[in-house]
Amino acid sequence: MEFKHKPVLLEECIQALNIKQDGIYVDGTLGGAGHSLEIVKRLSDKGKLIGIDRDSQALKAASQTLKNYPNVTYIHGNHDDIQTILQELETSQVDGILLDLGVSSYQLDERARGFSYMGNSTLDMRMDTSTGITAKEVVNTYPEEKLANIIWEYGEEKFSKQIAHNICKIRNNKTIETTKELVEIIQNSIPKAKQKEGHPAKRTFQAIRIEVNNEIEPLYQTIIQSIQCLKQGGRLVVITFHSLEDRLVKNAMLDMQGKCSCPSDLPYCICGYQTLGNIINKKPIIATKEEMIENPRSKSAKVRIFERMDKIQT
Repeated sequence: MEFKHKPVLLEECIQALNIKQDGIYVDGTLGGAGHSLEIVKRLSDKGKLIGIDRDSQALKAASQTLKNYPNVTYIHGNHDDIQTILQELETSQVDGILLDLGVSSYQLDERARGFSYMGNSTLDMRMDTSTGITAKEVVNTYPEEKLANIIWEYGEEKFSKQIAHNICKIRNNKTIETTKELVEIIQNSIPKAKQKEGHPAKRTFQAIRIEVNNEIEPLYQTIIQSIQCLKQGGRLVVITFHSLEDRLVKNAMLDMQGKCSCPSDLPYCICGYQTLGNIINKKPIIATKEEMIENPRSKSAKVRIFERMDKIQT
C-alpha cells in the first residue's frame, strides 16, 4: 500500500518553525514526510533534516518521497529518545523540532496493522512492529479495572466500564483475535441511542492504541528534552489530537517558560527565576473550517509552539 498521509495544519507548522536555510531540523514523527517535504524544500545544501519514526514502513516510504534531497538523515527510533539520538549523531542542538503526535492516515488505512475499527484484521496496533506488546495482549490479559481505566483515560469513553466488563466476559470463553470481534463487543456495550456520534469503537480503539505504543507516559519528558535540544531562538512545534496529550504538552512548555514566585504586591521581580524560553501562542492553533472539511483528522488537532531563549529574570 502507498504511504499516504495528508499533513495537518501544514502551512501553520512550517511558518511556526521559522526555518533558516542553513539550519538543522528534526521531524520526530516523520510518517509520510508531508511536513518534512516542505521543511527540506526550504533548506539550502548547508541545511539538514533528521527524520525519526518508529515505523520502519514509514521510513521506507519517506525516503522515496524525499529521495531528491541528500541532506536528510533517517532514524528508526522513538522521538522520546531525541536527546540520545542527537548525541549519537553528534548534533547536540538543532534549530527546530516538529512532533506530529498520534497515528498516521496510512496506519489507519492499512487494515492489517489493526489500527482501524473498519474491516477485519489481527489486533496489533504497534507503530513499531518489531517490538512491544500488541493490542491483542492488552485486550486479552489486562485486568478488567485496568482495561476500564485505560479506555476512560485515553479514550474518554463514557461506557468504559461496560466495555471492559464485556471484553473480560467474552475472553473467559475464547481469545479475542480480531478487530471485528472487538468492535462487536464495543457495539454491544453501548446503548444504540448513544451510537449516533461517529463510530462507537473509535474512542476505545484510540485508547488501546495509546496504551500499546506508550504515547502518553513519556510525553512530558519528551517535550522537556526537545526544548533542551534547541539552539537559542530554535522552535519546538507540537501537534496533538487528544486532550490529555495537549495538557501534557502545555504543562511542559509552561514549566520550561518558568514562573515568577514573587509576592504580587512587589513592583518588580526579585526571585530571579530561570526560563528556557517562551510559549509563542497562548492559545493553541486549530485548523480552519475549510481544512476540517477537507481533512477530517484535523478537527481535533491543536498546535503549540515554544521558542528557546534562556535567561534569568531580574
